[in-house]
Amino acid sequence: MALKGIESEKRVGFDLEADSMYHFSEKVCLLQVASKNTAFAIDTVKLKNLSLLKPLFIRKDVKKIFHGADYDIRSLFRDFGIEIRNLFDTELASRFLGIKETGLEAVLRNRFNVKLEKKYQKKDWSERPLSPDMLNYALNDVRYLVSLSEILEKELDLKGRLSWVKEECDILCAVRPPEDNGEPLFLKFKGAGKLRPGTLAVLEALLCFRREIAKKRDRPLFKVMGSASMLKLAETCPDTIKKLIETGALTPKQVDIYGKDLLKIIDNATKILEKMLPVYPRKKVSAISESASKRIEALKTWRDKKAKKLCIDPGLLLNKALINSIGVKDPVSREELEMVSEMKNWQKMGFGEEIIKILRRTAS
Repeated sequence: MALKGIESEKRVGFDLEADSMYHFSEKVCLLQVASKNTAFAIDTVKLKNLSLLKPLFIRKDVKKIFHGADYDIRSLFRDFGIEIRNLFDTELASRFLGIKETGLEAVLRNRFNVKLEKKYQKKDWSERPLSPDMLNYALNDVRYLVSLSEILEKELDLKGRLSWVKEECDILCAVRPPEDNGEPLFLKFKGAGKLRPGTLAVLEALLCFRREIAKKRDRPLFKVMGSASMLKLAETCPDTIKKLIETGALTPKQVDIYGKDLLKIIDNATKILEKMLPVYPRKKVSAISESASKRIEALKTWRDKKAKKLCIDPGLLLNKALINSIGVKDPVSREELEMVSEMKNWQKMGFGEEIIKILRRTAS
């Protein structure tokens, strides 16, 4: 019945609540849906099959409104196989309008003088029943999305940037959750790239242990042991309970529960033969020529001035990686510019000629 009420709508707002702070394998716990005239929530803990919604999400004549859609798109595909077409991301749109505060709370406060209550932001959304206050909190995140999208679209159109956001949203629709391909856990650990092979081996062993415990207890990794603790243990390699305590990496309770196991894991990892030690993979960075460096610098200078004039973040206009790629490839014609695959169409159409002129000027 609820879906029938939105089938004729041309714009529908969506948001979701998940339980990543409370469980090892996160899941979507609530899906909020709203048009201009109605708002409701779907309990995805009880209703695990959302196949009835799939046609709506892929309909090209219905605009799906999200705010900060990346996480939502990945989650909906992971849990329900839902794909999205004709997306409009109000957070992305706000950034392309040069709005500094793009969080939903700030945007709604500035646009509609609405203050969102955020006290349930870190609640466990997998628990049931949900209180009326929690449901109201969740629905407030979608009530204004359709109206907000209409306002932002008009402003983008006036600035000639609507096609920019549309292209970015189309690209965003294709994001997917990362696959577990059996790669070492340290590859996703911040700071691992600076570690020596021996320390890296200890870190990997500790990360595997933490993951095993988290999975067994159905807890998020950080609630078993924090990443800072993992790194400290890998770097210090304590070999007694006394030394383990002295690192200050763990609470007394963690030492009691995991202390002996951790010492065994560290001891075993330190005994790995040198030829068997892991090595952090590094991409070969090609040396940038002096002429390419000059082009890159010229592009950065132009980009910063252009972004200031447009009142948007410079990285949104052209990020560092793209500037480097253009500077190295040195496209001095429209045909050559088209070959720069990293560039979006809106960047080529809107700024291609200026970029080519800068590159030609730098060469002369």
